[in-house]
Amino acid sequence: MAEIAAAASRTLQRAKALCADLSQERGEPLVATASRVDHWVLVEYRHLWGRDPVAGSGLPDEVKRHLRAQLRALPNSRLLFVRRPDRRDVTTFSVFFGRSTERDARFFRFEVESYLELVELDLAAALAGGQAVGEPLDHPLLVVCTHGKRDRCCAKYGRPLYDELVAAADPDWVWQSTHVGGDRFAGNLVCLPEGLFFGRVGRPDVWSLLDEYLAGRIELEHYRGRSCHGFGVQAAERHTREASGLTGIDEVRLESAERTDVGAWTIRFLIPASGELHEVDVRSELADEPAQLTCSASALERAQCHRVTAHRVVNR
Repeated sequence: MAEIAAAASRTLQRAKALCADLSQERGEPLVATASRVDHWVLVEYRHLWGRDPVAGSGLPDEVKRHLRAQLRALPNSRLLFVRRPDRRDVTTFSVFFGRSTERDARFFRFEVESYLELVELDLAAALAGGQAVGEPLDHPLLVVCTHGKRDRCCAKYGRPLYDELVAAADPDWVWQSTHVGGDRFAGNLVCLPEGLFFGRVGRPDVWSLLDEYLAGRIELEHYRGRSCHGFGVQAAERHTREASGLTGIDEVRLESAERTDVGAWTIRFLIPASGELHEVDVRSELADEPAQLTCSASALERAQCHRVTAHRVVNR
């Protein structure tokens, strides 16, 4: 036990090392690590982002309360602050909101002159088909986490990724953001409206990944998962795609997910083009060894892992 504690202490002494570097060194898989999000609210905020960006922001208290209330009204929701260096002198602020579910992925955008205008808007009702807010977004959003106050890796690896994406895509599509989840997988990219998460994306990876995405396909090497799926479903989706060779975003569709035991699921994916139904058994468990999961971690933790234990094609 003393030897284990000593080894843990030595590992923590490496805390000055970046958690993303340590994750890559130990060969931690990217699969099934995407944050679980169905609804998104992205607010352009150009000032300093603290570790807790909303609480530490200069937004009026009534705006903070309203945004939190909106998130409570939207299941599996996430608020991000976003910014672009080229918009420092723009007098209005962009707001995006939308849904990234598998069969209803859509986003809207509007501009405000004052953050107080947000208090008058019911984004949850707008997504439910009520109050019309903003214009439908007719292009993707490429969101890169650069939240250095949250984790150093996000700044070190996020900023170069952002710069390369601006060079590769329409700059109006690309935004820096606060924490999206999975700091140790930086550089992190989220493609909206689909909610596709990619990790360990470096400058050399951008052009091929973007080409695949714009063609409606998923580049699997850096794919963390889709935000509308839980972790077990993400593991099953990745396995199904690898087994079938299908990378089209819409070529694989979730049919059902059934919990069969503690930490165990049977998940079924339909291949619409062929009618095949892929049935995948997944078990969730803790990693064998504890690790430093963030740059600011004060203790080692065992990461959650999701392992495919069986795969069947049950009809053709």
